[in-house]
Amino acid sequence: MHGEKLCTSTDIPEGEVVVVYYKDKSLAVSKINGEITAIDNICSHDDGPLGNGKIVRGNIICPRHGAAFDPKTGRALTLPAVKSVCSYKLYVDDGDVYLAQTE
Repeated sequence: MHGEKLCTSTDIPEGEVVVVYYKDKSLAVSKINGEITAIDNICSHDDGPLGNGKIVRGNIICPRHGAAFDPKTGRALTLPAVKSVCSYKLYVDDGDVYLAQTE
């Protein structure tokens, strides 16, 4: 696979979401049940920092107004957010996390 290294898998604690910067993007990267996922670090409701949110029942909760997002798809699951955010395909190789290239 081809892609750009984002971080190492140990940089992302289990059950947490952290902010990872990649080029001009800020990503909310989470690890839930060992699976590492990434979505844009910006709530579609009011631009809140999703990477500063919490994981609740497998979803990322925006710290500003509590909107829930699916960490795999970026789909907005609860109000006040109604629009999804971008999600990114990742893969892990030898402990390093890579952003998969899109064709």
